[in-house]
Amino acid sequence: MTRIEDVTGTAFIVAEYRAQENMEAVPLYGDPVVPLFLNERTREAADRISANFPAVEKMVRLRTRYFDDRLEEQIGLGCRQVVILGAGLDTRAVRKQAPGVAYFEIEDLGTIAFKRARLAEGGIEAPITFIPGNYVTDGLLRLLQTNGFRFDLPAYFIWEGNTMYLTGTSVTDVLKALSECTDKFSISFDYMAEKVIDLSTGDQRTSEFVKRFAAMGAQWHFGVDDLQALATEARMTVVENARIAELHRTYWPSQPLDSIIYEYYSLCTLKPSKRGQHLEISRPYSS
Repeated sequence: MTRIEDVTGTAFIVAEYRAQENMEAVPLYGDPVVPLFLNERTREAADRISANFPAVEKMVRLRTRYFDDRLEEQIGLGCRQVVILGAGLDTRAVRKQAPGVAYFEIEDLGTIAFKRARLAEGGIEAPITFIPGNYVTDGLLRLLQTNGFRFDLPAYFIWEGNTMYLTGTSVTDVLKALSECTDKFSISFDYMAEKVIDLSTGDQRTSEFVKRFAAMGAQWHFGVDDLQALATEARMTVVENARIAELHRTYWPSQPLDSIIYEYYSLCTLKPSKRGQHLEISRPYSS
């Protein structure tokens, strides 16, 4: 069996949090694939990061539901290609297969090799085009073009758990590159507010949590306080912008918000602007 060598990587931590929803009586989603990637060591590593801060696990579970919903919506609208940027141990290409829909995952070679091996060991055939590389330094458009992506077909991009690790310039450049090459796509991503990034929320538990990620080599650099400004610069339109707190109240109305970070963490969906339109739609979240 393929070994898990470095269980402290963020891909394993996030996968562990995502897997916890499988144990709920009425889960937000089902992910029977993710256990293939995990073991006791990955659980221990995840527990260390979430110690005294259960909000981090809940945020991952809520955002998984959001991206799953948006993906199903896009497929229903005729999406033919799904691209997952910085895919890590994402399982949607297996869980959300649909006739005529091609999946592309961009990730480093080591993670791809591990993932392919584990899927094969689990007897899972995944029709995924794995693209090894760094979509920032190697050029997103070049990576897509050389791996069979068609810019003339409708596409949906999932950019989960990435933006906070990048610079503002890199985030804007990715959005601009896509908006300039095609208008037949939408993209969903998550982002933190600047106060979380610069440790100025005034909440010690939130700041300690951010420091734990930095200590494991996963420093956060970029936060967004004005999504509309970012979209305008990238020549895109905000279709939806929802704070994690809204999803928490929607799906777990009887559970109190146990951290202020829910108010500083958001999920959004953008599409290319047409004729200078930059309309933001921020509505109460509904599934």
